[in-house]
Amino acid sequence: MRDGFLNIKKLEIHNKIRTNSFACLGLLLLLNFSVFNKGGIVDQVLELKDRRELFVDHYLIEKFQGVTIKKHIPVDEGPVFNFDKPWEGPFCGYVTIIKDNDIYRAYYRGSQGGKDGNNNEVTCYTESKDGIKWIKPSLSLYEVYDTFDNNIVVANEAPVQHNFSPFLDANPKVRSDQKYKALGGTIKDKIGLIPYTSPDGIHWKKMHNKGVITEGKFDSQNVVFWSEREKCYVCYFRTLNNGYRSVSRSTSDDFINWSEPEAMTFGDTPLEHLYTQQTSPYFRAPHIYVAIGGRLLPGRQVLTEKQAKDLNVDPRYFKDCSDAFFMTSRGGNVYDRTFMEAFIRPGIGFDNWVSRSNYPALNVVQTSPTEMSIYVNQDYAQPTAHLHRYSLRLDGFTSLSAPYIEGEVLSKVFTFSGKELEINYSTSAAGELKFEIQDEHGRPIPGYTMDDSDTIIGNEISRIVTWKGNKDVKPLASKAVRLRIYMKDADLYSIKFKQD
Repeated sequence: MRDGFLNIKKLEIHNKIRTNSFACLGLLLLLNFSVFNKGGIVDQVLELKDRRELFVDHYLIEKFQGVTIKKHIPVDEGPVFNFDKPWEGPFCGYVTIIKDNDIYRAYYRGSQGGKDGNNNEVTCYTESKDGIKWIKPSLSLYEVYDTFDNNIVVANEAPVQHNFSPFLDANPKVRSDQKYKALGGTIKDKIGLIPYTSPDGIHWKKMHNKGVITEGKFDSQNVVFWSEREKCYVCYFRTLNNGYRSVSRSTSDDFINWSEPEAMTFGDTPLEHLYTQQTSPYFRAPHIYVAIGGRLLPGRQVLTEKQAKDLNVDPRYFKDCSDAFFMTSRGGNVYDRTFMEAFIRPGIGFDNWVSRSNYPALNVVQTSPTEMSIYVNQDYAQPTAHLHRYSLRLDGFTSLSAPYIEGEVLSKVFTFSGKELEINYSTSAAGELKFEIQDEHGRPIPGYTMDDSDTIIGNEISRIVTWKGNKDVKPLASKAVRLRIYMKDADLYSIKFKQD
């Protein structure tokens, strides 16, 4: 016995005695998962309402045995488009992907004239109907290289277009002519971040001639969104922390007047150069901010000078390497870095091991009923520079994961609103899940016990949990409860107490 848990690996519970094992393990969980103060009152009760909860951190978990939080590896789906126009080139970067109903929009820096950071940079645009096949429209808004036949949406406003970062404004009070907003700018000439707005994502104009956020480094993609959780605009931008590229944030009620910057914290983890952070609300659980950014390893050189020359890499950009990382936030100035390992490793081939390659685009978007996509800049500073797509199942960043030998999870005490418990899960043919709802004292609630739970086997984005055929949990809504979850060779990606 360890930490009050049964050693499940030694027991190797067999089906014939599973009911008794559940009872024994449940008793141990009850005895050892106390979160009561001396007065017998629960110190904290989480309020889930009808939100979807992902297991990207330990927010909902009290303890588990034989179960881990597992980070999943995105599937490489290949290139989606090249940065091959004369006004684009090898220094294209800081990509933003926005799904607006049935249109996917992509924005990115074009670097006509070659050098990263030159005054002739532009903001380019391309669109898609499925997030996979992209078309660069001829917009005829600006003349470059003696032609209006181009896909440029912002030009002649340096340094704004160096890192122009738009978003679809989810503020319920947003004006129809300001459906899209953006920030762009650097510390050059002490400009800071200048606000822009657009009714359609194509035609942009300044909201203010001066920077609205001026305290920061800004030499990165500085991202902003309307937070449903915090009921304000939130901006995450580049700062320095003890010499490391890091992140601070500010908030605003009107997108013009911003709070004093607040440095983000990362828990008890080592500092790293976070070149981009790409923080944004996850579209199926917007109270959880997902940050899939680019981590830079200065001076960590892989290519020799000859290898770089053979690839035609710009000589300034092969003496470092970089990859993609994953972290989350639930608001405030705290990031959770449960996973320090790379989220997306550089691929096979020296072209993937140059400085500032492998930087993810802003936003994760749904690209099929069961799939979401992440986009990544690759082959930076090379003639082959392009945008790459990776996929995951919906909610599939992480999961509660159990091996063939069974495990269990006990949640913290929470309340919910809703009438059904929906799960996103997968099992092997031999695997399964079962659910028990307990009261705040850890006592199984009659009708919702582990013995009552119907065994769940399969692989589904949406499955309703039942107890002897009963799916109605509305009688327990607003009451303080816990979830006890039994798992065998299974992954649980998310849960949600649905209203309907």
